[in-house]
Amino acid sequence: MLPSTTERVLNATDAELNERIRKETEANVARHSGSRADIQRRLDELDREWDIERTLEANAASVSLIGIALSVTVSRRFLLLPAAVAGFLLQHALQGWCPPLPLFRRLGIRTQAEIEEERHALKALRGDYADVPRVEAGSPRESDSARAIEAAKR
Repeated sequence: MLPSTTERVLNATDAELNERIRKETEANVARHSGSRADIQRRLDELDREWDIERTLEANAASVSLIGIALSVTVSRRFLLLPAAVAGFLLQHALQGWCPPLPLFRRLGIRTQAEIEEERHALKALRGDYADVPRVEAGSPRESDSARAIEAAKR
């Protein structure tokens, strides 16, 4: 059975690396929670942070283009390079692992869920979710749902 989308990279990453990344996320929250301005600066940084998927996509596209260029200028055998990259991308999509993944995780490249965890922790510390109504018995009213979505966008 294939792992879930949110768990596949974590499952394919060494537990010690996952723990190191988790601790770094906690340290980031602690370091940037001094003031609303600190939190906003960190949130702006998080908006620009590349997640593991974007990093792998850029890496795969670069290696594929190099392989194609070398196949045109040096030898057709270099077409094996983009073919291998495509196979590894498929493996990553299905299982969450591909050859560059351990390196990128060692470099601290996080999943989108790990980035969002830090983002939501900072927003909670800033008080962004104070206006979100708690769901009582039954389902929330439409206006409550809209307020919750707006709070999550902040």
